[in-house]
Amino acid sequence: MKQHSKCYCSVPFCSNSKRKQPHLSFHDFPRDKHLRVKWITAIRRDESTQFTILRGSTYVCSQHFRPEQLYVKEGGSRVRLKKGSVPSRFAWNDFGSQKENRQAPYERTSTRLGFNIDAAMGERDVKELEAMQCEPTAHVMEHDYWRPPSPGTVDAAAARIKELEQKVMELENEINRLTFLTDQPKMNHFCSTDEEFRFFTRFPSEEMFVLFWESVAPSASRIIYWTKAQREAYGTPSSHCKLPLIDECFLFLCRIAAGLKEQALASMFKVSLSTVSRIITTWTSYFYLVLGSQPSWMTRQQVQATMPENFRRYCPEVRVLIDCTEVRCETATSLTLQSESFSNYKNHTTFKGLVGVAPCGIITFVSQLYTGSVSDQEITRRSNFTRLLQPGDGVMADKGFQIERMLAEVGATLIIPPFKKSAQFSKEDAEKTQAIARLGVLVERAIQRVKEYHIWDGVVPLSLTGSVNQLWAICCLMSNYLGPLDIKEDKPV
Repeated sequence: MKQHSKCYCSVPFCSNSKRKQPHLSFHDFPRDKHLRVKWITAIRRDESTQFTILRGSTYVCSQHFRPEQLYVKEGGSRVRLKKGSVPSRFAWNDFGSQKENRQAPYERTSTRLGFNIDAAMGERDVKELEAMQCEPTAHVMEHDYWRPPSPGTVDAAAARIKELEQKVMELENEINRLTFLTDQPKMNHFCSTDEEFRFFTRFPSEEMFVLFWESVAPSASRIIYWTKAQREAYGTPSSHCKLPLIDECFLFLCRIAAGLKEQALASMFKVSLSTVSRIITTWTSYFYLVLGSQPSWMTRQQVQATMPENFRRYCPEVRVLIDCTEVRCETATSLTLQSESFSNYKNHTTFKGLVGVAPCGIITFVSQLYTGSVSDQEITRRSNFTRLLQPGDGVMADKGFQIERMLAEVGATLIIPPFKKSAQFSKEDAEKTQAIARLGVLVERAIQRVKEYHIWDGVVPLSLTGSVNQLWAICCLMSNYLGPLDIKEDKPV
């Protein structure tokens, strides 16, 4: 604080000086940079060529500080500032209340000169004088925001704004387009015709695939991946699905229907190999549970209502046609497993299963797969097929099935072509043999349609042993979505 008479306050609109107001104290700007910035901001000034802060010549009077910020040291007379004090009382805030008691400039002039200037000056001159006294001094105008814009600046800014708005609109449209493409199922990138849907999914058309998906979508939305329990057990957070559910379903169908390898699927869908493996494993269990929980075994009334005319004529009592089929599998290193899975019929190691088909061409029974050395009779016994039969039911099979006694225990009968007991068939036996042969081809065609799922084209690796039963059941049951077979033309009805 300085006490000499040349102290002037640097706050805008403040004309205090030590000479005019000797009772005020004047304080230098603080040395601390941060506190100094606060002072400069508070008084609404910026350091520039028009305003330079100099130690010993640039002050702020005590009138701009609150009383509690000022103090006099004990035993002294100088007014000091408390540490950290910042000026806060100005003409543009609460300090204005004190300014209301101050006389107008022309009144102060009249008092100082000792006569009334109202008589010497007109009303217009008085107003001009007041305006001049109230105008901020030139040194306050160092900011450029008070100046009017230069000619053409507004037009240029408006043009620039319009240009930027157009750019923003273009970017929003591009984002919407990319978002739309991202949200679209990836299957649409590969399937655009019914022929392509038939190749990748075995469904005859896109409409049939959509109907199938709509039937399973509600339960698929609650699917839990097989790795989730393992992740939670080890405290690892579960990863989110990288593909929409319909794409995961399509990926699974590409694996079993088109027979695409996992590496090819990873490249097609832009995901990792582990993700493909996880999806296939999860959806195998899911479809096995969902499709297997649906009642596939037809009641006697349903069989009679859908029975073709040829069956009504020759075999009206038949309820199901059965046959065994085999798929080749990888040869195990164990000699015991080799012996059990070796099929003399295929001359290769195989998996063998029993399939039952209703007279209308729908697969109604699927057994699990056994090793290839098991006989047809043993598979029929192990699969508990006879528990589904009722007294009076007829079961059509080929001559290799010697299960008459097994069927007789439940009151069912076996319908097979008659064996040749003499030099030649009788006319009745010949007609019956031809009729049964024509009707029996239905089960062979149903099995062939299952094997058209290309996952069975090659040798089934032993690594699929844990899920091969599920995959086989899924392919059999999904083939029903292709429609029942016509025994005449081998076409869906």
